Amino acid sequence: MKKRHLCISLFLISLFSLTLPVHSQSSPDAAAMQALKTSLGNPASLGWTDPEPCKWKGIQCNPSGRVTRIQIEQLNLQGSLPPELRNLSSLTVLVVMKNQLTGPIPSLAGLGSLQSALFHNNNFTAFPPNFFTGLTALQTINLDYNQFSSWELPESLKDATGLQSFSANAANIAGTIPDFVGGDTFPELMDLHLAFNNLHGPIPASFGKSSIQTLRLNGQNGDKLNGSVAVIQNMTSLTQLWLYSNSFTGPLPDLSGLSSLKDFSVRDNQLTGIVPSSLVNIPSLTVVNLTNNLFQGSTPNFSDSVKVDMDKGSNSFCLDGAGVACDSRVNILLSIADSVGYPVVFAESWKGNNPCNGDWKGISCDAGGNITVVNFQKLSLSGTISGSFSRLTSLKRLILSDNVLTGTIPKELTSLPSLELLDVSNNHIYGKVPKFKQNVLVKTDGNPDIGKDNSSFIPPGPPGSSPGTPPGGHGGGNDSSDGGNKNSSTGKIVGSVIAAVCGVFIAGLGVRLHIRNRKSRRRMPILVHNNTTFGFTDIHTIEIRNMHLPIEGLRKATNNFSEENKLGKGGFGTVYKGELNDGIHIAVKRMESGAVNKQGTAQFESEIAVLTKVRHRNLVAFLGYSSEGNERLLVYKYMPLGTLSRHLFNWKEEGLKPLDWNRRLNIALDVARGVEYLHGLAHQSFIHRDLKPSNILLGDDMRAKVADFGLVRLVPEHGKHSISTRVAGTFGYLAPEYIVMPNLKVHRYLAETGRVTAKVDVYSFGVILMELITGRKAVDTTDPDPENVIHLVTWFREKHVNQGTFQMAIDQTLELDEETVATVSSVAELADHCCARNPYRRPDMSHVVYKLSSLAESWKPGEPNPEVRRGISLDRSLLALESSSHSSTPKSTNLVYHSV
Repeated sequence: MKKRHLCISLFLISLFSLTLPVHSQSSPDAAAMQALKTSLGNPASLGWTDPEPCKWKGIQCNPSGRVTRIQIEQLNLQGSLPPELRNLSSLTVLVVMKNQLTGPIPSLAGLGSLQSALFHNNNFTAFPPNFFTGLTALQTINLDYNQFSSWELPESLKDATGLQSFSANAANIAGTIPDFVGGDTFPELMDLHLAFNNLHGPIPASFGKSSIQTLRLNGQNGDKLNGSVAVIQNMTSLTQLWLYSNSFTGPLPDLSGLSSLKDFSVRDNQLTGIVPSSLVNIPSLTVVNLTNNLFQGSTPNFSDSVKVDMDKGSNSFCLDGAGVACDSRVNILLSIADSVGYPVVFAESWKGNNPCNGDWKGISCDAGGNITVVNFQKLSLSGTISGSFSRLTSLKRLILSDNVLTGTIPKELTSLPSLELLDVSNNHIYGKVPKFKQNVLVKTDGNPDIGKDNSSFIPPGPPGSSPGTPPGGHGGGNDSSDGGNKNSSTGKIVGSVIAAVCGVFIAGLGVRLHIRNRKSRRRMPILVHNNTTFGFTDIHTIEIRNMHLPIEGLRKATNNFSEENKLGKGGFGTVYKGELNDGIHIAVKRMESGAVNKQGTAQFESEIAVLTKVRHRNLVAFLGYSSEGNERLLVYKYMPLGTLSRHLFNWKEEGLKPLDWNRRLNIALDVARGVEYLHGLAHQSFIHRDLKPSNILLGDDMRAKVADFGLVRLVPEHGKHSISTRVAGTFGYLAPEYIVMPNLKVHRYLAETGRVTAKVDVYSFGVILMELITGRKAVDTTDPDPENVIHLVTWFREKHVNQGTFQMAIDQTLELDEETVATVSSVAELADHCCARNPYRRPDMSHVVYKLSSLAESWKPGEPNPEVRRGISLDRSLLALESSSHSSTPKSTNLVYHSV
């Protein structure tokens, strides 16, 4: 009986225990979750009041009471993450994205069940090197847009062998991309996004074994990624490849294996060579961007279904017409360049379709247009001697001395009927010398292996490379190393004469434009040799030689600054139209006499300082200045259609037609490119600080140029990302961090200290995008009551958030169809992103340019400028201006020019 009662008692106890909630006992993860709640400040928005963490909002547990999922995204959470998260041994998903979390990300080493970790769009300050240790189940991690201190991709990453998506855009990653990131370590990796970091060096060869589908390495800062892109030939799973805004060199390889490629952007590099037909013929291709490289040969002819941006003026194509064949001499020389990796030193000067125009590096011709001399001495060329030299049948002298060429002397050269000299001295040539005619002088000294059969000889690579580096690496090869393309970045450019730039006759100054020591497009201080020296507080001291124009000539050109020649008035002074003796128009900005004070003079000097350092097709062309007595004059190329604000806000009063959406979109792209150049593509980086429609000028083809550089400031180098300066700009376009805002401590600090970054320009550009969409001004003060002032950014966001009202916010003058509304919506999202309150959340201008270029149609210029048609030389005009003022000696100007 006792046994029976005992059995019943035990049964009831066990039954009772089974009916109790699992969590009545203290959850093994309770301590870690309480630590998380405390670290987050126990915000009321979470509602974590229950003693059992498994009942909390955003938390999931397994039947054993172990926490498996933490999903607390987009809740404006502050605070930090505690190290105790490492104790959540059953955790599979951790999502804390899009909050305001700070402090370091804790190590999650040992969490073998973790599959997904999303930390992006927060303010985390550090990333632990041992984070990935033991994370063998990890598939997805996103670290985008955090304020990490500088870090490198850690060795512990190797443990996450199941990784499928790794995203760390704008995460302050430094160093090189480790070789283990490629194929064998991560066989399932499909998405690798490392854009907008501080990575440098080449793309690892191991990428050729990967299954990566989307690769984003664009927009690196500092030294940038460089070397050859040959490895992409073997990345046959690619659907999206973004390599833009780096320093890659050499040609594109054969891409016929990339049959799924859709989105391809390599803009803003130093890529050379012929665009391969294998890229043009990829059937899946929808977007391609080749702008601002040094591509050569025929302009590629892509399908109409492909959105193409390749700005022919920023490349070295022989002719503008797509698919039109180059001159046979051009094709021969490009075949020769192929054997030495299409070096930058050739691509920068081999422009146009006539090698005998006098500008082609190393090429000389007779009066009949036949190439008679090829002189490639001391150009750091590596690779082999091309047999295509034999196709230059008029060649008399072939000089290839003092390079790092290897291989043998091609027998084909013996067939050249007029050859008199072959100089291959001081290279690494080997093998027997072919038998030339008796009248041919062959110089081979300085090649220790000449005459020997060195078929196994491994030549030294280009200067700076390791022994055994292959020298070729040109199109179609499988080698993914830098190879012979290093000469592209190390070859010093002795000189390159450029006749016209940015559609503007800068040659009209009677100037000689030189490119000095351009090395991988790195930023470097530019010195313009001196006659007059200006000093600045936050712009390096520059020296300007002979850009001073006589005031009397400018008085004559503007009819003594007459009222009928007045174009407009701004804070600096008044702008007048001027006409030179032979009909060319200029714009003269005249400082008001009362403004010739310390601040006004600083703006005057600042504009000269900036515009002598930068040249870009989307920046206004600076022609010179005058400074005599109390007169301060700046001279520019005249922009006949005036300011953007005139066409956007005052078109009725001016008797103009409203801008259609396509023109607005292309104007936005032009401005974005100009600002992007100032921020990161020029030799030095600048912040404009006063972007607005009245500082955007339009040419007669409606191409836009950024103007008014009086408030521009130079960004210091050596890793500093901000400048200390007084608050400046125009209300309505000022970023929040530029205004004292008591509720935002970070912004208050920025405002009080005056430390700003290039993101203030991004904000201003976002406002301009909103103005282009709505046709409204940044600040609407039509109502005299100050309480009723409408701020466009606030108004626009209210309309944009509510999709039902957004279409009502679009400028009523625009003709809207379904496709236009979709494009406007995309630009609206970009504008909202640019105007983010936190500057760290705003995109870089390179990203803005990419987004806009993918939306804008290829620009078709209007009628040529009549000045171009008539062949008027601005050079002669300004020299005439000098002589008309009785200047004893015409002055010349030496400028440093940055090709874009």
